[in-house]
Amino acid sequence: MLENIRLSFQGIWSHKMRSFLTMLGIIIGIASIIAIVSTIQGTNEQLMQNVVGSGTNAVDINLSQGSADNPLDFSWNSVPYGIPVLTENIREELLNVDGVEDATFYVSRTYADGIYYLNQSLQGADIYGIDNRYFNVNGYVVRTGREFIDSDYKNFHKVAILDQDAASTLFQEESALGKTIEISGEPFTVVGVAQLQSEFEPVINSIDEYYTYMGDDSSTGKVFIPYESWPIIYQYDEPQNVSVRAADVKAMTTVGKPCAEILNGYLNTSSSEIKYRAKNTLENVEKQQQINQSTNQQLIWIASISLLVGGIGVMNIMLVSVTERTSEIGLKKAIGARKRVILTQFLTEAAVLTSMGGIIGVVAGIAMAQAISKIAQVPVGISIPAIIGSVIFSTVIGVIFGFVPSIKASNLNPIDALRHE
Repeated sequence: MLENIRLSFQGIWSHKMRSFLTMLGIIIGIASIIAIVSTIQGTNEQLMQNVVGSGTNAVDINLSQGSADNPLDFSWNSVPYGIPVLTENIREELLNVDGVEDATFYVSRTYADGIYYLNQSLQGADIYGIDNRYFNVNGYVVRTGREFIDSDYKNFHKVAILDQDAASTLFQEESALGKTIEISGEPFTVVGVAQLQSEFEPVINSIDEYYTYMGDDSSTGKVFIPYESWPIIYQYDEPQNVSVRAADVKAMTTVGKPCAEILNGYLNTSSSEIKYRAKNTLENVEKQQQINQSTNQQLIWIASISLLVGGIGVMNIMLVSVTERTSEIGLKKAIGARKRVILTQFLTEAAVLTSMGGIIGVVAGIAMAQAISKIAQVPVGISIPAIIGSVIFSTVIGVIFGFVPSIKASNLNPIDALRHE
Protein backbone atom coordinates (compact mmCIF):
# COMPACT_ATOMS: atom_id res chain seq x y z
CA MET A 1 0.00 0.00 0.00
CA LEU A 2 2.80 2.45 0.90
CA GLU A 3 4.47 1.68 -2.43
CA ASN A 4 1.21 2.41 -4.23
CA ILE A 5 0.89 5.74 -2.40
CA ARG A 6 4.49 6.62 -3.30
CA LEU A 7 3.85 5.81 -6.95
CA SER A 8 0.65 7.86 -6.84
CA PHE A 9 2.49 10.96 -5.60
CA GLN A 10 5.17 10.38 -8.19
CA GLY A 11 2.59 10.23 -10.96
CA ILE A 12 0.78 13.33 -9.69
CA TRP A 13 4.02 15.28 -9.42
CA SER A 14 5.12 14.33 -12.95
CA HIS A 15 1.89 15.84 -14.32
CA LYS A 16 1.43 18.77 -11.92
CA MET A 17 -0.79 21.01 -14.03
CA ARG A 18 -2.99 18.17 -15.25
CA SER A 19 -3.36 16.85 -11.71
CA PHE A 20 -4.27 20.29 -10.35
CA LEU A 21 -6.91 20.87 -13.02
CA THR A 22 -8.31 17.42 -12.27
CA MET A 23 -8.52 18.27 -8.57
CA LEU A 24 -10.07 21.68 -9.21
CA GLY A 25 -13.67 20.45 -9.19
CA ILE A 26 -13.05 18.63 -5.90
CA ILE A 27 -11.33 21.71 -4.43
CA ILE A 28 -14.20 24.02 -5.39
CA GLY A 29 -16.87 21.63 -4.09
CA ILE A 30 -15.16 20.96 -0.76
CA ALA A 31 -14.25 24.65 -0.26
CA SER A 32 -17.86 25.66 -0.90
CA ILE A 33 -19.22 23.10 1.55
CA ILE A 34 -16.72 24.07 4.28
CA ALA A 35 -17.49 27.78 3.81
CA ILE A 36 -21.26 27.18 3.91
CA VAL A 37 -21.16 24.90 6.96
CA SER A 38 -18.77 27.24 8.82
CA THR A 39 -20.92 30.29 8.17
CA ILE A 40 -24.17 28.59 9.18
CA GLN A 41 -22.60 27.00 12.26
CA GLY A 42 -21.08 30.32 13.30
CA THR A 43 -24.45 32.01 12.94
CA ASN A 44 -26.19 29.28 14.96
CA GLU A 45 -23.56 29.44 17.70
CA GLN A 46 -23.94 33.23 17.83
CA LEU A 47 -27.71 32.92 18.10
CA MET A 48 -27.37 30.52 21.04
CA GLN A 49 -24.62 32.62 22.64
CA ASN A 50 -26.94 35.63 22.55
CA VAL A 51 -29.37 33.67 24.72
CA VAL A 52 -26.78 32.13 27.04
CA GLY A 53 -24.94 35.42 27.40
CA SER A 54 -28.00 37.21 28.72
CA GLY A 55 -27.78 34.90 31.72
CA THR A 56 -31.38 35.30 32.94
CA ASN A 57 -33.11 32.20 31.50
CA ALA A 58 -36.36 34.13 31.95
CA VAL A 59 -39.52 33.12 30.13
CA ASP A 60 -42.34 35.68 29.93
CA ILE A 61 -45.93 34.48 30.09
CA ASN A 62 -48.19 37.30 29.02
CA LEU A 63 -51.93 37.72 29.04
CA SER A 64 -52.53 38.03 25.31
CA GLN A 65 -55.35 38.43 22.90
CA GLY A 66 -55.00 36.67 19.59
CA SER A 67 -51.33 35.68 19.72
CA ALA A 68 -48.25 35.56 21.93
CA ASP A 69 -46.87 38.50 19.97
CA ASN A 70 -49.80 40.69 21.03
CA PRO A 71 -49.74 40.95 24.84
CA LEU A 72 -52.49 43.08 26.33
CA ASP A 73 -51.29 46.55 27.28
CA PHE A 74 -53.86 48.42 29.32
CA SER A 75 -52.65 51.79 28.14
CA TRP A 76 -55.17 51.31 25.34
CA ASN A 77 -56.92 47.99 26.04
CA SER A 78 -59.86 47.69 28.39
CA VAL A 79 -59.53 45.26 31.28
CA PRO A 80 -61.34 42.00 30.44
CA TYR A 81 -63.61 40.27 32.93
CA GLY A 82 -62.78 36.97 34.52
CA ILE A 83 -59.03 37.46 35.05
CA PRO A 84 -58.19 36.46 38.65
CA VAL A 85 -55.53 38.01 40.87
CA LEU A 86 -52.55 35.68 40.97
CA THR A 87 -51.98 34.28 44.45
CA GLU A 88 -49.19 32.54 46.35
CA ASN A 89 -50.95 29.22 45.78
CA ILE A 90 -50.71 29.76 42.02
CA ARG A 91 -47.04 30.68 42.41
CA GLU A 92 -46.45 27.39 44.25
CA GLU A 93 -48.04 25.50 41.36
CA LEU A 94 -45.71 27.26 38.93
CA LEU A 95 -42.68 26.45 41.09
CA ASN A 96 -43.63 22.77 41.00
CA VAL A 97 -43.24 22.68 37.20
CA ASP A 98 -40.07 20.80 36.23
CA GLY A 99 -37.32 23.24 35.33
CA VAL A 100 -38.82 26.30 37.05
CA GLU A 101 -36.62 27.85 39.73
CA ASP A 102 -38.57 31.02 40.52
CA ALA A 103 -41.64 32.95 39.42
CA THR A 104 -42.66 36.59 39.61
CA PHE A 105 -45.93 38.46 39.00
CA TYR A 106 -45.98 41.97 37.57
CA VAL A 107 -48.03 44.55 35.69
CA SER A 108 -46.66 46.93 33.10
CA ARG A 109 -47.31 49.79 30.71
CA THR A 110 -45.16 50.47 27.67
CA TYR A 111 -44.32 53.97 26.43
CA ALA A 112 -45.82 55.50 29.57
CA ASP A 113 -46.25 59.27 29.64
CA GLY A 114 -46.44 61.59 32.61
CA ILE A 115 -43.08 60.77 34.23
CA TYR A 116 -41.21 63.93 35.24
CA TYR A 117 -38.39 65.24 37.36
CA LEU A 118 -38.80 69.01 37.64
CA ASN A 119 -39.12 70.08 33.99
CA GLN A 120 -37.42 67.02 32.57
CA SER A 121 -39.79 64.49 30.99
CA LEU A 122 -39.12 60.77 30.57
CA GLN A 123 -41.03 60.16 27.36
CA GLY A 124 -41.54 56.62 26.07
CA ALA A 125 -40.44 54.81 29.23
CA ASP A 126 -41.79 51.46 30.42
CA ILE A 127 -43.23 51.27 33.91
CA TYR A 128 -43.58 48.09 35.94
CA GLY A 129 -45.45 47.23 39.10
CA ILE A 130 -43.42 44.38 40.56
CA ASP A 131 -43.28 41.98 43.48
CA ASN A 132 -40.19 41.21 45.54
CA ARG A 133 -39.08 38.41 43.19
CA TYR A 134 -39.01 40.34 39.92
CA PHE A 135 -35.38 41.46 40.02
CA ASN A 136 -34.13 37.98 40.90
CA VAL A 137 -36.06 36.30 38.09
CA ASN A 138 -35.15 38.84 35.41
CA GLY A 139 -31.51 39.32 36.34
CA TYR A 140 -31.60 42.86 37.74
CA VAL A 141 -29.41 44.04 40.58
CA VAL A 142 -29.65 47.34 42.46
CA ARG A 143 -26.26 49.02 42.11
CA THR A 144 -27.01 52.09 44.19
CA GLY A 145 -29.66 52.54 46.87
CA ARG A 146 -31.89 49.68 47.95
CA GLU A 147 -34.52 47.27 46.70
CA PHE A 148 -38.14 47.44 47.77
CA ILE A 149 -38.73 46.16 51.31
CA ASP A 150 -41.77 44.55 52.91
CA SER A 151 -43.06 47.83 54.34
CA ASP A 152 -43.07 49.37 50.84
CA TYR A 153 -45.57 46.72 49.76
CA LYS A 154 -47.64 46.60 52.96
CA ASN A 155 -47.94 50.35 53.43
CA PHE A 156 -48.34 51.32 49.77
CA HIS A 157 -45.23 53.48 49.82
CA LYS A 158 -44.76 55.71 46.82
CA VAL A 159 -41.19 54.69 46.04
CA ALA A 160 -39.50 53.90 42.74
CA ILE A 161 -36.40 52.21 41.35
CA LEU A 162 -35.07 53.37 37.99
CA ASP A 163 -32.90 51.53 35.55
CA GLN A 164 -29.67 53.17 34.41
CA ASP A 165 -31.21 54.57 31.20
CA ALA A 166 -34.09 56.25 33.00
CA ALA A 167 -31.79 57.64 35.70
CA SER A 168 -29.40 59.09 33.12
CA THR A 169 -32.25 60.69 31.15
CA LEU A 170 -33.91 62.33 34.15
CA PHE A 171 -30.90 63.26 36.25
CA GLN A 172 -27.93 63.39 33.82
CA GLU A 173 -24.89 63.57 36.12
CA GLU A 174 -26.83 63.97 39.36
CA SER A 175 -27.48 61.17 41.82
CA ALA A 176 -31.04 59.90 41.53
CA LEU A 177 -31.26 58.66 45.12
CA GLY A 178 -33.68 60.56 47.32
CA LYS A 179 -35.03 62.64 44.44
CA THR A 180 -38.78 62.91 43.89
CA ILE A 181 -40.25 62.17 40.48
CA GLU A 182 -43.84 62.50 39.32
CA ILE A 183 -45.71 59.58 37.82
CA SER A 184 -49.14 60.60 36.53
CA GLY A 185 -49.11 63.52 38.95
CA GLU A 186 -48.19 61.42 41.98
CA PRO A 187 -44.85 61.98 43.79
CA PHE A 188 -42.56 58.95 44.05
CA THR A 189 -39.21 58.90 45.86
CA VAL A 190 -36.33 57.22 44.03
CA VAL A 191 -34.78 54.67 46.40
CA GLY A 192 -32.52 52.79 43.99
CA VAL A 193 -30.95 52.50 40.55
CA ALA A 194 -30.88 49.02 39.01
CA GLN A 195 -29.29 47.43 36.00
CA LEU A 196 -29.11 44.01 34.46
CA GLN A 197 -26.59 41.83 36.26
CA SER A 198 -25.12 40.74 32.94
CA GLU A 199 -23.52 43.46 30.81
CA PHE A 200 -23.83 41.19 27.76
CA GLU A 201 -25.05 42.80 24.56
CA PRO A 202 -26.37 40.43 21.89
CA VAL A 203 -24.66 40.47 18.50
CA ILE A 204 -27.32 41.45 15.98
CA ASN A 205 -26.69 40.92 12.27
CA SER A 206 -30.17 41.28 10.79
CA ILE A 207 -33.54 42.88 11.41
CA ASP A 208 -34.99 39.46 12.29
CA GLU A 209 -32.39 39.01 15.02
CA TYR A 210 -33.15 42.52 16.30
CA TYR A 211 -36.79 41.62 16.84
CA THR A 212 -35.80 38.26 18.33
CA TYR A 213 -33.67 39.80 21.08
CA MET A 214 -34.90 43.38 21.34
CA GLY A 215 -38.52 43.00 20.29
CA ASP A 216 -39.89 46.45 19.53
CA ASP A 217 -38.18 47.86 22.61
CA SER A 218 -37.25 51.45 21.91
CA SER A 219 -38.07 52.73 25.39
CA THR A 220 -36.03 55.42 27.07
CA GLY A 221 -35.77 53.44 30.27
CA LYS A 222 -37.66 51.46 32.88
CA VAL A 223 -39.31 52.59 36.08
CA PHE A 224 -40.21 50.05 38.78
CA ILE A 225 -42.71 50.61 41.58
CA PRO A 226 -44.22 48.18 44.14
CA TYR A 227 -47.15 46.23 42.73
CA GLU A 228 -49.40 47.35 45.59
CA SER A 229 -48.81 51.00 44.66
CA TRP A 230 -49.95 50.48 41.06
CA PRO A 231 -53.58 51.58 41.67
CA ILE A 232 -52.31 54.89 43.07
CA ILE A 233 -51.33 56.03 39.57
CA TYR A 234 -53.73 53.99 37.43
CA GLN A 235 -56.73 53.95 39.81
CA TYR A 236 -57.52 50.25 39.46
CA ASP A 237 -55.93 46.83 39.60
CA GLU A 238 -54.89 45.24 36.31
CA PRO A 239 -54.34 41.61 35.30
CA GLN A 240 -50.81 40.44 35.99
CA ASN A 241 -48.24 38.90 33.74
CA VAL A 242 -45.71 36.28 34.83
CA SER A 243 -42.00 35.67 34.39
CA VAL A 244 -40.48 32.34 35.36
CA ARG A 245 -36.77 31.61 35.61
CA ALA A 246 -35.77 28.32 34.04
CA ALA A 247 -33.09 26.15 35.60
CA ASP A 248 -30.97 26.35 32.44
CA VAL A 249 -31.13 27.50 28.84
CA LYS A 250 -32.50 24.21 27.51
CA ALA A 251 -35.35 24.25 30.04
CA MET A 252 -36.55 27.55 28.56
CA THR A 253 -38.28 25.64 25.76
CA THR A 254 -40.18 23.34 28.13
CA VAL A 255 -41.36 25.45 31.09
CA GLY A 256 -43.44 28.04 29.26
CA LYS A 257 -46.30 25.87 28.00
CA PRO A 258 -47.13 24.04 31.28
CA CYS A 259 -46.96 27.32 33.22
CA ALA A 260 -49.34 28.96 30.73
CA GLU A 261 -51.73 26.00 31.07
CA ILE A 262 -51.76 26.41 34.87
CA LEU A 263 -52.60 30.12 34.56
CA ASN A 264 -55.27 29.51 31.90
CA GLY A 265 -56.93 27.04 34.25
CA TYR A 266 -57.89 29.96 36.48
CA LEU A 267 -59.38 32.15 33.74
CA ASN A 268 -63.12 32.71 33.76
CA THR A 269 -63.51 34.87 30.68
CA SER A 270 -66.02 34.49 27.87
CA SER A 271 -63.42 35.29 25.21
CA SER A 272 -61.54 32.27 23.91
CA GLU A 273 -58.87 34.55 22.44
CA ILE A 274 -57.74 35.90 25.81
CA LYS A 275 -55.19 33.50 27.23
CA TYR A 276 -51.84 33.38 28.92
CA ARG A 277 -49.23 32.52 26.32
CA ALA A 278 -45.54 31.84 26.81
CA LYS A 279 -42.97 33.66 24.78
CA ASN A 280 -39.30 32.80 25.06
CA THR A 281 -36.31 33.85 23.05
CA LEU A 282 -34.77 30.39 22.89
CA GLU A 283 -37.76 29.00 21.00
CA ASN A 284 -37.41 31.78 18.42
CA VAL A 285 -33.67 31.10 18.22
CA GLU A 286 -34.21 27.39 17.60
CA LYS A 287 -36.71 28.19 14.85
CA GLN A 288 -34.14 30.48 13.26
CA GLN A 289 -31.52 27.75 13.56
CA GLN A 290 -33.84 25.30 11.83
CA ILE A 291 -34.34 27.76 8.98
CA ASN A 292 -30.57 28.23 8.75
CA GLN A 293 -30.07 24.47 8.74
CA SER A 294 -32.60 24.02 5.95
CA THR A 295 -30.84 26.71 3.91
CA ASN A 296 -27.53 25.05 4.73
CA GLN A 297 -28.67 21.70 3.34
CA GLN A 298 -29.93 23.24 0.12
CA LEU A 299 -26.65 25.10 -0.44
CA ILE A 300 -24.64 21.95 0.28
CA TRP A 301 -26.61 20.04 -2.36
CA ILE A 302 -25.83 22.80 -4.85
CA ALA A 303 -22.14 22.76 -3.89
CA SER A 304 -22.11 18.97 -4.26
CA ILE A 305 -22.63 19.40 -7.99
CA SER A 306 -19.00 20.58 -8.10
CA LEU A 307 -17.98 17.31 -6.47
CA LEU A 308 -19.87 15.37 -9.11
CA VAL A 309 -18.11 17.35 -11.84
CA GLY A 310 -14.80 16.80 -10.07
CA GLY A 311 -15.46 13.08 -9.85
CA ILE A 312 -16.14 12.90 -13.58
CA GLY A 313 -12.87 14.76 -14.16
CA VAL A 314 -11.03 12.19 -12.04
CA MET A 315 -12.56 9.34 -14.04
CA ASN A 316 -11.59 11.02 -17.28
CA ILE A 317 -7.98 11.65 -16.29
CA MET A 318 -7.60 8.13 -14.90
CA LEU A 319 -8.85 6.68 -18.20
CA VAL A 320 -6.23 8.81 -19.96
CA SER A 321 -3.64 7.58 -17.47
CA VAL A 322 -4.55 3.95 -18.19
CA THR A 323 -4.15 4.57 -21.91
CA GLU A 324 -0.79 6.28 -21.41
CA ARG A 325 0.51 3.51 -19.17
CA THR A 326 -0.80 0.52 -21.11
CA SER A 327 2.71 -0.77 -21.84
CA GLU A 328 3.68 -0.41 -18.17
CA ILE A 329 0.59 -2.37 -17.14
CA GLY A 330 1.37 -5.07 -19.71
CA LEU A 331 4.94 -5.40 -18.39
CA LYS A 332 3.74 -5.73 -14.79
CA LYS A 333 1.23 -8.40 -15.74
CA ALA A 334 3.82 -10.22 -17.83
CA ILE A 335 6.13 -10.59 -14.82
CA GLY A 336 3.33 -11.89 -12.62
CA ALA A 337 1.35 -8.93 -11.26
CA ARG A 338 -2.20 -10.00 -10.50
CA LYS A 339 -5.36 -8.13 -11.40
CA ARG A 340 -5.84 -7.16 -7.75
CA VAL A 341 -2.43 -5.45 -7.66
CA ILE A 342 -3.15 -3.39 -10.78
CA LEU A 343 -6.66 -2.54 -9.52
CA THR A 344 -5.32 -1.43 -6.12
CA GLN A 345 -2.61 0.73 -7.70
CA PHE A 346 -5.02 2.73 -9.85
CA LEU A 347 -7.64 3.01 -7.11
CA THR A 348 -4.96 4.30 -4.74
CA GLU A 349 -3.84 6.88 -7.29
CA ALA A 350 -7.40 8.11 -7.77
CA ALA A 351 -8.00 8.23 -3.99
CA VAL A 352 -4.73 10.11 -3.36
CA LEU A 353 -5.60 12.59 -6.12
CA THR A 354 -9.02 13.40 -4.69
CA SER A 355 -7.75 13.35 -1.08
CA MET A 356 -5.21 16.02 -1.95
CA GLY A 357 -8.02 17.97 -3.61
CA GLY A 358 -10.08 17.54 -0.45
CA ILE A 359 -7.28 18.81 1.81
CA ILE A 360 -6.62 21.82 -0.41
CA GLY A 361 -10.39 22.40 -0.55
CA VAL A 362 -10.61 22.39 3.25
CA VAL A 363 -7.86 25.02 3.52
CA ALA A 364 -9.51 27.09 0.79
CA GLY A 365 -12.92 26.69 2.48
CA ILE A 366 -11.60 27.94 5.83
CA ALA A 367 -9.97 30.91 4.10
CA MET A 368 -13.21 31.57 2.20
CA ALA A 369 -15.26 31.42 5.44
CA GLN A 370 -12.91 33.91 7.12
CA ALA A 371 -13.15 36.22 4.11
CA ILE A 372 -16.96 36.04 4.19
CA SER A 373 -16.85 36.83 7.91
CA LYS A 374 -14.74 39.94 7.32
CA ILE A 375 -16.69 41.20 4.33
CA ALA A 376 -20.25 40.42 5.44
CA GLN A 377 -19.61 40.86 9.18
CA VAL A 378 -21.10 37.48 10.04
CA PRO A 379 -19.65 34.98 12.55
CA VAL A 380 -18.11 31.70 11.43
CA GLY A 381 -17.61 28.47 13.31
CA ILE A 382 -15.16 25.97 11.86
CA SER A 383 -16.69 22.50 12.03
CA ILE A 384 -14.15 19.75 12.71
CA PRO A 385 -16.63 16.98 11.75
CA ALA A 386 -17.28 18.78 8.46
CA ILE A 387 -13.54 18.96 7.76
CA ILE A 388 -12.96 15.28 8.51
CA GLY A 389 -16.09 14.29 6.61
CA SER A 390 -15.06 16.35 3.58
CA VAL A 391 -11.64 14.70 3.32
CA ILE A 392 -13.16 11.22 3.72
CA PHE A 393 -15.87 12.03 1.20
CA SER A 394 -13.33 13.27 -1.35
CA THR A 395 -11.39 10.03 -0.92
CA VAL A 396 -14.55 8.01 -1.46
CA ILE A 397 -15.20 9.98 -4.65
CA GLY A 398 -11.75 8.99 -5.87
CA VAL A 399 -12.46 5.34 -5.18
CA ILE A 400 -15.90 5.44 -6.83
CA PHE A 401 -14.93 7.36 -9.95
CA GLY A 402 -11.56 5.64 -10.19
CA PHE A 403 -13.14 2.21 -10.13
CA VAL A 404 -13.99 2.01 -13.86
CA PRO A 405 -10.49 3.03 -15.04
CA SER A 406 -8.94 0.66 -12.50
CA ILE A 407 -11.09 -2.24 -13.74
CA LYS A 408 -10.09 -1.38 -17.30
CA ALA A 409 -6.40 -1.39 -16.35
CA SER A 410 -6.62 -4.69 -14.44
CA ASN A 411 -8.44 -6.41 -17.31
CA LEU A 412 -5.87 -5.51 -20.00
CA ASN A 413 -4.42 -8.48 -21.85
CA PRO A 414 -0.68 -8.45 -21.09
CA ILE A 415 0.35 -9.35 -24.70
CA ASP A 416 -1.92 -6.67 -26.22
CA ALA A 417 -0.67 -4.19 -23.61
CA LEU A 418 2.98 -4.91 -24.45
CA ARG A 419 2.27 -4.37 -28.15
CA HIS A 420 0.62 -0.98 -27.41
CA GLU A 421 2.48 2.05 -28.68
